[in-house]
Amino acid sequence: MKPQWPLLLLLAALLAFTACKDDPSGEPGDCDNCPQEQPIDAAYNPTDYSFDYLPDRFPNPIIPPDNPMTEEGIALGRMLFYDPILSSDSTMSCASCHHQDKSFTDGQATSVGVLGINGDRSSMPLVNLAFNPRGFFWDGRSATLEEQALVPIEDHREFNETWENVEDKLRNHPDYPARFRRAFGIEYPSEITRDLAVKAIAQFERTLISYQSRFDRVVWQQEGWPTELEQEGRDLFFVETASQTQEHPGCSHCHGSALFTENNFFNNGVQDAENLEGIDDKGLGGVSGNVYDNGKFRAPTLRNIALTAPYMHDGRFATLEEVLDHYASGGHGLENQDPNVQPFTLTDHQKEAMIAFLEMLTDTSFTNNPAFADPFDN
Repeated sequence: MKPQWPLLLLLAALLAFTACKDDPSGEPGDCDNCPQEQPIDAAYNPTDYSFDYLPDRFPNPIIPPDNPMTEEGIALGRMLFYDPILSSDSTMSCASCHHQDKSFTDGQATSVGVLGINGDRSSMPLVNLAFNPRGFFWDGRSATLEEQALVPIEDHREFNETWENVEDKLRNHPDYPARFRRAFGIEYPSEITRDLAVKAIAQFERTLISYQSRFDRVVWQQEGWPTELEQEGRDLFFVETASQTQEHPGCSHCHGSALFTENNFFNNGVQDAENLEGIDDKGLGGVSGNVYDNGKFRAPTLRNIALTAPYMHDGRFATLEEVLDHYASGGHGLENQDPNVQPFTLTDHQKEAMIAFLEMLTDTSFTNNPAFADPFDN
């Protein structure tokens, strides 16, 4: 019987391919039968990023020790933030739900993903995230920005992709391997991982800092004066005053400090239910498992608030007027409702004054900053 040489040669080739594919070491070039992976042709000489431009009234940014800020990491993160390569059909990017001109929200009550499915909650503004110590998303379920950036990729209501596919697309991209090397010092495309991708996105997001609104210029830089209406709204916002027989508690209890947020979670009375167990969207309670956290959500910053309608975690209020009407009503009174949410009288003039003050918090230098804009448009 003649030897089946063609069959034997095919079998040997298949075995060599399998050894190459299944090489357990995972190190480039360790398989003698495999084509050698070429090192990335780019230099690694990262430039440290400094927050020395921040005003003294702001706290120090929170930077994880394992993800120091570099110009190269930020540039890579900015590209990934705007690149639809992260989604399953290459039609959506992070920026699809976070528009710079809307303070990185999208103007929708709930956002729509690549499958046409609406999410359950409104897209949060990406403002001053570098100062947040208490978890991300409306319910705080991700401890860090890096953890948060992992989630949308595999959520069917968002990008509907797998991280394995994303890693493969980035490794085989003509440009990204060099950018990952410049940012993180990797030597081979196979070293591109989801962990490095989200580190870069988080670095970019930590640069999205708003601190130059008209309020800042007037109050902190002594450039001009507030109008009488703006000043009246400011007094209502910060100062507890008596209105007829009821007290107006002031908004700054939950939206205080130079950040205009306490970076904490509150039940602000928007959800109506018979009891805490009956709350439809449990918010923080769904994460902590503590029934007294049901209905608590992050109080977002009020910086650029005039740009981020609709409002609340589910986008239920279309205007700031509706938001003020809700707070004047005193909420629905569940047992864990924040004690500062109490009914008060608010005249049409006072409402107009408070909105005038809130509009002082709009920072056009933030919404027009070219460093935050889509790099693919340049």
